[in-house]
Amino acid sequence: MPTKQSIFEKARPGLMGLAYRMLGSVADAEDAVQDTYVRWAGAEIAHLDKPEAWLTRVCTNRCLDLLKASHKKRVDYVGQWIPEPLQTITADTPESDLERSQSLTTAFLLVLERLTPKERAAFLLREIFGNSYGDIALALGLSQESCRQLVARAKQHVQNGGARNIPSRQEQSQFLDAFRTALETGSVARMEHLLSSSVRYVSDGGGKATALKRVLEGRDQVARYLVNIMGRLWQDRETEILELNGIRGFAVAENGRIETTVSFGFDEAGKADAVYLIRNPDKLGHIASAFAHSPIDGSLTC
Repeated sequence: MPTKQSIFEKARPGLMGLAYRMLGSVADAEDAVQDTYVRWAGAEIAHLDKPEAWLTRVCTNRCLDLLKASHKKRVDYVGQWIPEPLQTITADTPESDLERSQSLTTAFLLVLERLTPKERAAFLLREIFGNSYGDIALALGLSQESCRQLVARAKQHVQNGGARNIPSRQEQSQFLDAFRTALETGSVARMEHLLSSSVRYVSDGGGKATALKRVLEGRDQVARYLVNIMGRLWQDRETEILELNGIRGFAVAENGRIETTVSFGFDEAGKADAVYLIRNPDKLGHIASAFAHSPIDGSLTC
């Protein structure tokens, strides 16, 4: 018979995968999972038919509480807010699990930001983690019909949120090589060739590091900024290719300390339709720790 501890440890990676997608923060996700463990440790579980559903309910509601608190902080956030980057090691993705693989990307997490907290929770529980509507209803304290409506509305928002393409690993490597070459040679033309016409450049310094506070849009404007401004950042810095949120990107370090991550969103033609720069040091503390990501079940294991 499984022990109380073993039941929780089996569920932990899935809870972490849910909490990170809900909150966009590694630290907050770890707090939500730890708070769930504290509740679990003090709970009487002998009568529980589905312990995993109990854990999911507690973790989901803790995430909803943390989202309310974070919303107040976002009002005063300096500049653009981007979810905290996560270094990942993603298993090979079967075509049938592409949705789960895409659900960890920065582009997807930003789409989730457009949903209400309960829409976000219902969508993730159903579409990414495969929970039944009965379990979702118990987790959110709503009727099954209300949960179906939440999921339907969320799916519509997600579908309208733009392409969430993940190029093959070979295509990603070729893109990064070409991106690095464009920066190092100072070639705006080469950079433009890598970008979609509607590309957006978003940088997050949180008021604690230099970052552009406005969003740049359009191939010409973004290409020129990347080559002329980011190219300077690139000089005399150590760069390393890391998988960030399931897609390969760059970590830029100075004196051995990572000070910037650069990640991308791609359209269906393989062009970059988003460039995300994170320089807020508060969001880079976990970047050295890699999380194993399973597209099969959405779990995250450090």
